[in-house]
Amino acid sequence: MVCGLGIGAGVAVQGRINGALGVRLQDGIAAATISFGVGFVLLCVAFAVSGRMRDGMVRVRAAVAGRTLRPWQLLGGLCGALFVACQGLTVAAIGVTAFTVAAVAGQLLSGLAVDRLGVGPSGRTPITVPRAVGALVAIGAVLIAGLGHGRVGGSSALPEALGSVPTWLLLTLPALAGVGLSWQQAVNGRVGAVGGPFAAALVNFGVGVAVLLVLESIVWAVSGPRPAPPTAPWLYLGGVIGVAFIALAALAVRWIGVLLLALTSVAGQLGAALVLDLLTPTDARVSATTVLGCALTVTAVLIAGFRRADRPD
Repeated sequence: MVCGLGIGAGVAVQGRINGALGVRLQDGIAAATISFGVGFVLLCVAFAVSGRMRDGMVRVRAAVAGRTLRPWQLLGGLCGALFVACQGLTVAAIGVTAFTVAAVAGQLLSGLAVDRLGVGPSGRTPITVPRAVGALVAIGAVLIAGLGHGRVGGSSALPEALGSVPTWLLLTLPALAGVGLSWQQAVNGRVGAVGGPFAAALVNFGVGVAVLLVLESIVWAVSGPRPAPPTAPWLYLGGVIGVAFIALAALAVRWIGVLLLALTSVAGQLGAALVLDLLTPTDARVSATTVLGCALTVTAVLIAGFRRADRPD
């Protein structure tokens, strides 16, 4: 569970960084491309110097050739690209807490289905009463945490067509990205089971950066070049954080399943979002409903983790 909490905290911090970068560049897709690009470069360096990582990639290739890994299971980076793009596009406009509320709601709903279908490396996981109740409590918690959070500044990261979209409709973007996040964790877990966590991360970032480069090329063709990249080093740490939590998720999903990973990462995301709003405040304010939502989410994690022996390993 500690791994899930750390992953969730990393997602929240990455969201704040990529959202700020999107505002500086006036282009959320460019921010996502840079974030994924930094992570991909780091992993390529690691691939060049690590024999273990190269061996892992050889095993992944052999597994695909032997059909123990399906080609579609290598496409987790598609959902990762969508998630990071939504960070760059919407976090500055709606706030990190509202983004987290929408994303984790989608993640929790899809976590049950992904576990039940056996997409992850642990196979089919039954939807027991504690798991279902935990998911329902967590969904209620994130809805409560989102009450009273309106739209804030930062619309410059959005395309012009989305600049005047109501907050409730804008929240559908991170919600859809959250739906894909559970599937991403499941298929990356499959790749990690074959080649190791960093091989899974390399595949994830390679696919994601390719998709984002295509999207950003379209943005440039339509809207023209954006401002020069900012010089503040902290704005480029999103990709480093992404490498860490993608690799950790590829390990953790094998131990605790997709749903419990989703639940613990929800607690980490909401907790970190609360800390970020307190220590680095923006126009979005910390409310009593946010604190209540965080407390309920921790309760949901404890409920879902009850009687873990009923899950086959």
